Amino acid sequence: MIDLNTATADQLDTVPQLAGHGAEIVRYREERGGFGELRHLNEVPGLAQKADGVEEHLRVG
Repeated sequence: MIDLNTATADQLDTVPQLAGHGAEIVRYREERGGFGELRHLNEVPGLAQKADGVEEHLRVG
């Protein structure tokens, strides 16, 4: 399991649903102070509704 709040962009890119969006997720996380829940990935520009099923690969905290 990858922690959404500590993962590198490269680690996030290994998650099929997030491939190519790792840098955007890290940038968003740094600007907003982290994620409280996995569903907040839908707020990252370009990821709306693309993050379904990530709970198999990611966790928060």
